[in-house]
Amino acid sequence: MRVFYSDTFVLPLPPGHRFPMEKYALLRERVLAEGIVAPERLHVPEPASVAELARAHTPAYIERVLQGELSNAEQRRIGFPWSPQMVERSRRSAGATIAACRVALSEGVGVNLAGGTHHAFADAGAGYCVFNDAAVAARAMQAEGRAHRIAIVDCDVHQGDGTAAILAGDPTIFTFSIHGAHNFPFRKQQSDLDIALPDATGDAAYLDALEWGLRQTFAAAKPDLVIYLAGADPYYDDRLGRLSLTKAGLAERDRVVFAACRSAGVPVVVTMAGGYARQITDTVDIHVQTVALAAELG
Repeated sequence: MRVFYSDTFVLPLPPGHRFPMEKYALLRERVLAEGIVAPERLHVPEPASVAELARAHTPAYIERVLQGELSNAEQRRIGFPWSPQMVERSRRSAGATIAACRVALSEGVGVNLAGGTHHAFADAGAGYCVFNDAAVAARAMQAEGRAHRIAIVDCDVHQGDGTAAILAGDPTIFTFSIHGAHNFPFRKQQSDLDIALPDATGDAAYLDALEWGLRQTFAAAKPDLVIYLAGADPYYDDRLGRLSLTKAGLAERDRVVFAACRSAGVPVVVTMAGGYARQITDTVDIHVQTVALAAELG
């Protein structure tokens, strides 16, 4: 298994900003310290090219991002102020998912220690997401002739609205999102399959719904590749969560997804997506167990 990271490209955020950017560096340190990933299997990705981004985003939006021409309203919607570092990190994060897809298709599994930026639309960023790495990477694999049919399995607590919108009407990329019904985004898009769960859904009900959704996804999509958004934010003590899963439940979620991929003989790419626990160590713990289970699969 090879793993890609972009946390060394640090975003300059204003004091008091609530996004837990430090979780990425802590995650990289933990997977190395615990021997989950050998140093020689950990790589800094190349940035996604403009051509790769343009398969999922409009040229005008890409240009505004690259040239620092985002309006104040656009920057507020993203949640980060524009900076050259924001551009570089966003391109590297999308590049990491592209690279992880290539690895997965040759080795069975690949991991991006960031990614899962599913709120980015074709012409706008939102919710801490600038470029939609899953849509960019899926289209890159198709353009390179590496995969034709792809399933995006989104287990972040928030609906993958940008992904659903970008890929709407594309029969070759199946979008499945299991998320909180009453959580952000409050105006949902239509994925190929949406499972919207009530607040306080716990481990058992969540896992039942996920297993049903995965059966539907694999039957309909018949994928050559799965891109898995393994959000840590369904956790019960996540500030933006509300689904009340335990760490053990989230580990079982990962096992269920990986078992479905293994049973179907389909390579899987893992991205971290969201995680905003009151204690950042809880978020990192959840991400670490995801990477560890992916390593077992690999």
